[in-house]
Order: sequence, then structure tokens, then C-alpha cells
Amino acid sequence: MWLPLCLRSQTACRRSHAAALLKCARRWENASLFSHSAGPAALTTSKALLFRKHGDPSKVVQLEDVDLPPIGAKDVLVKMLAAPINPSDINMIQGTYAILPDLPAVGGNEGVAQIVEVGGQVTSLKTGDWVIPKDAGLGTWRTVAVLAEDDVISLPNDIPLLSAATLGVNPCTAFRMLSDFEDLKPGDSVIQNAANSGVGQAVIQIAAARGISTINVVRDRPEFTQLSDRLKAMGGTHVIKEEALRRPEMKELFKTCSKPKLALNGVGGKSATELLRHLQYGGSMVTYGGMAKQPVTVPVSALIFKDVKVRGFWVTQWKRDHSSDGKAFRAMLDELCHLIQQGKLTAPACTEVGLQGYSRALDTAMQPLTSAKQVLIM
Repeated sequence: MWLPLCLRSQTACRRSHAAALLKCARRWENASLFSHSAGPAALTTSKALLFRKHGDPSKVVQLEDVDLPPIGAKDVLVKMLAAPINPSDINMIQGTYAILPDLPAVGGNEGVAQIVEVGGQVTSLKTGDWVIPKDAGLGTWRTVAVLAEDDVISLPNDIPLLSAATLGVNPCTAFRMLSDFEDLKPGDSVIQNAANSGVGQAVIQIAAARGISTINVVRDRPEFTQLSDRLKAMGGTHVIKEEALRRPEMKELFKTCSKPKLALNGVGGKSATELLRHLQYGGSMVTYGGMAKQPVTVPVSALIFKDVKVRGFWVTQWKRDHSSDGKAFRAMLDELCHLIQQGKLTAPACTEVGLQGYSRALDTAMQPLTSAKQVLIM
């Protein structure tokens, strides 16, 4: 849900914004900071990364003051804690994503917040709870927000902040792809490209927790050995370069590892075609991204002689398809959080950036071979 934005000039807002932040800071520093007596009126504005038109993020995203709407009976007032910059966020600003908000809009589709106040009819949440968005488009790149109770879902607040901030998209994508397309059992194997991505790292860890082997494909780079060691430390069984997919040594690999039932494609182009060649008979390739910006080409022989299945997955659509009762989403988050609490699922490598450093963070997030996810700390 996109709430209406009331925009004010920097000059007009500066004095009231500073006063609001001072009151806000005092409330959050003491033990009674979540009491209803403080009242939602103590906060009137938020700092937000706003875009008024689509285009190059470095040119269209601005840090502005945004007036907060009144908190309704079924609303919650939240303080954003941390929010990552994901490829989908960039695409949404560029105007190329599958869903686009009304403009002006606050950037960010993922993040974790803490509830400061709740409306009088809110029943599922309480002050102090950590929450994440249920759906894309909520606008997480801001300091505080008034959100509908039904637009967020709670998380345990004893997990690491960066794990919470990056939980709603990539780990959920990995979880569903490992669960919904093939009946994978311990000893089975999965092959994936983009293994260093947020989804790829989550796939490695969730698969390892289930006793499933992973063949992880990454692009060649000067620090390949360090990257390979890092992915193996997470639980990756094999880490190979993309060009190795076309070489005879793959036959040697499959002497110690079963042919994969499932291929996960986040790249497209030739990389996806090579994944298909290594699937076992009747296996599935699931495409969730297209970083190469090239179409997926399926060899006729793979369809006829191996009966492979070619599917797609978008976690936003999955969440919407299962939004009526929320039980499946709740169960998935509970299982993922349990893995985090056990130390079996960690956040990807992250670089923490203050909101004022957003411009540099956006530029870094758009660079190829970026090794760390940019996370805005509010």
C-alpha cells in the first residue's frame, strides 16, 4: 500500500523536523519509549529517499522531508532500522520493473522496522515488535512511516539486524524455489548460476541445512579463489566458473555428485542454456532473474530427450497468491528465522551506509561484480 505523501521544502521543514527527531530520539533512548502516552503526535515528519519521475537513480532520487499522515485505528507508526538496495529497487526507480508505484514515491521494497505506536484497533502487533513488508512497493528508504497493520508482518527481534533487513526477498525466493518445483531429498543436488548473489547465497545455506548438494556457478574474477572459499564455507558443495560448464571436467564432478534435479537461473543467455544441459531427465530449470539481459534459449534436445521443465518464479506474485490467510508466509518466515537462530542462515556480505550516503550507495549497488549488498541504516 502506498500512502499519500505530503511534501514540504527543506527550508520549511528544517526546524520542525529537527524538533521531531529530538523528541523521537528521547523516546527511543529510554525504557518507556514505546508507551502510548508519548502519542503519535510527537513525530510529524520523516526523512525519505524520494523519486518524482523514473530514470537514472543517481539523478532522480533525492533525500527529502515527508509529512507523516495521522495514525489510523488500524495503522502502526514505525521507525525504519535498516533497508537494503536490491536490483528490483533500482529497476522500479528506472521504470522497468513489473510493478510501479504512483509518483512521487519512496524507494525501497525491503527492510526491517520497529513499531513505535499502534492504532486503537491493531490486534496482531505491539510496540517494540520488529516488522518487515508483506509485499513490494511499501517504500522502506525512510526514517519513520505510518503503515497499515495488514501491510507488515512481525519477526523475532533476537536475530541479527542485517538478517532481518534482508529476509523478505532473497531468502524467501531461495526457500520457495527449493521447496515448490522438485521433491528434493537429502543427497539430491541443485545447480545454480549467480551463486554469489543474495538469492544464491541463501540457496547454498538452505540447501545445506536440508542435506542437498549445490553446484554453484559464478563469473570468473581476480578474487575467484577467495569467493569460492567463502561460498564453500557457507555450505556450497562445488564452486565452478561459468566456462567450466562447457568443459569435460563436468563429467568428473558428476562422479562424486548426482546429476541435479533442479537448476536455478538468475542470469539468462548462454549461462541458462548450459545449466539445462546438466539437468537429469525430467528436471526443472526455474528462472528468477536475468542479469545478462539475454533471452533464455532452450535446446530442442533438452525438451524432447530429457523432458526438462522450464519455469519462472517471482516471489512478489507468490506472496500475493498466498495473502488471503497468510499462513504459508508465516510458516516460511518462522522456518527461515529458526535457521538464522541456529546459525545456519546468515545475511549476505553487506556494507552499511547512513541515509545521507545514499548517492554513493546507489552508485555502488549498480556496479557489476559488486561483492557486498548496500544497506541503508536509518
